[in-house]
Amino acid sequence: MKQFLEIGKIVSTRGIKGEVRVQPWSDSPDFLCEFDTLYLDEGKKAIEIERSFVQKNVVVMKLKGVDTVEKAQDMRNKILFMDRNDVELCEGSYFVQDLLGLMVIDADKNEEIGSLCDVTETGANDVYHIKSGEKEYLIPAIPDVIEKIDLDGGKMYIHKMKGLFDED
Repeated sequence: MKQFLEIGKIVSTRGIKGEVRVQPWSDSPDFLCEFDTLYLDEGKKAIEIERSFVQKNVVVMKLKGVDTVEKAQDMRNKILFMDRNDVELCEGSYFVQDLLGLMVIDADKNEEIGSLCDVTETGANDVYHIKSGEKEYLIPAIPDVIEKIDLDGGKMYIHKMKGLFDED
């Protein structure tokens, strides 16, 4: 598993004192405001967050050492990373990046279906995209469908609900 995970992208500047606007790549923009330190260059360079707040659907941040609009402009399009050790996930919650690539297994028949290739957030529940050959199936990430996620084993066990897959 990767130690440093992508959490957002600096998309523009705000004001003249070096603030940046960050597009969050998390369930909620508020999550991004919980960090005192984020990272650049895939975790190689730590950057201290002096302050942050949510403004509509983006997060405005003041990064230590970025004190002018010119320095903030130089930060545009940079990807911010978080250290997974800085977050404790609730039971049954996962980082999307850890789920991608999992082998999806039919729990009832113990047969391989395909691999998890994408996750879409819908509001009510996430939707998992399963790639199987040329086909892609969409399944809801709900307890009736997802039996078990084994990150260490690289597998997700599901129950195939009627209508989600091609019926024989």
